[in-house]
Amino acid sequence: MQSRILEGHCAIVTGAARGLGLAIVEALADHGARVVLADLDGGAVEAAAVRLTGEGATVVAAKVDVTDEQSVEDLLTRCRDSFGPVSIMVNNAGITRDAMMKKMSLGDFRAVIDVHLQGTWLGMKAAAVDMRAQGRGTIINMGSTSGKSGALGQTNYSTAKAGIVGMTKAAAKELARFDIRVNAIQPGLIRTAMTESMPKEAWDRKMAEIPLGRAGEPSDVANAALFLASNWSTYITGAVIEVSGGRYM
Repeated sequence: MQSRILEGHCAIVTGAARGLGLAIVEALADHGARVVLADLDGGAVEAAAVRLTGEGATVVAAKVDVTDEQSVEDLLTRCRDSFGPVSIMVNNAGITRDAMMKKMSLGDFRAVIDVHLQGTWLGMKAAAVDMRAQGRGTIINMGSTSGKSGALGQTNYSTAKAGIVGMTKAAAKELARFDIRVNAIQPGLIRTAMTESMPKEAWDRKMAEIPLGRAGEPSDVANAALFLASNWSTYITGAVIEVSGGRYM
């Protein structure tokens, strides 16, 4: 039997149509949260919400462009109208535009920076308004071990994910007096459709660097988000939790 530790909480998860975002939605909903699934792909996020509703979750879908301030404001309104003011905000939306620096266009550099950094900042800024009014809240930002170690062909992505760490810590200091906690998760090699499409030699190279000897599952990341969203972590803010099997420790 699942605990109901998130009973009474309203959550928003961006990038929720698939992958890590969808796994996080499932974990939060399983433990009692009412969740708004948000994604740029309106059809996919609506389909995910329909499936979860049929399984007993209390969720709704919303199309959002996290780089657009009005779209993010509309997302917060959707949450208020459906469930109430947000108390858990998971800024998970992300994209990749990989290329070696000499071949990467400025447009692809900016697109990745905008989605990850601007999108996370807009999500935090909007959610904090509702959270300050409630005198509580938790914000979870999605980083990556690529932001810690750097990755070939990802000068845009590694930069953005490193920036999320600094942004998380600065926001945690600003919002602590309102009892709003801000933390980040840094996933490592997680088994998703995207990672499993990489060449076998690249996969094997990465696997060899993991002390625990296995790739992570989306549920491993979702469980970390559940911990940070819940009262199990009330004295944790400004932290970065690596979910990487010990890679780059």
